[in-house]
Amino acid sequence: MTDLELFRKLAALRAAGVPCCLVTIVEARGSTPRGAGAKMLVCADKTSWGSVGGGCGEKQAMSAALRCLLRTRRPELLEVDLTDDLGTKGGDVCGGKLTVFVEPVFPAA
Repeated sequence: MTDLELFRKLAALRAAGVPCCLVTIVEARGSTPRGAGAKMLVCADKTSWGSVGGGCGEKQAMSAALRCLLRTRRPELLEVDLTDDLGTKGGDVCGGKLTVFVEPVFPAA
């Protein structure tokens, strides 16, 4: 999904009165599946568009978006560690780290 398509979807959700979160990678260090600027939209029902990389990193971003929508209603800066320093992830990691900005978007009042 291109950024233009994603922002059109965001505008449509807002116009329809559907709250969502815009999740954006603001920094990528080391080996990561997506780089800075990658975006994803997340709704409270877990529907999403776009991607910030899949796997455990995207799952963490999804959880942060749901927390933002359903509890805090405030933006959040999330650090996502895709390394396996302790050997607990079975080697199924990229090896880098991401900083992700999770921003709630609510319908106009």
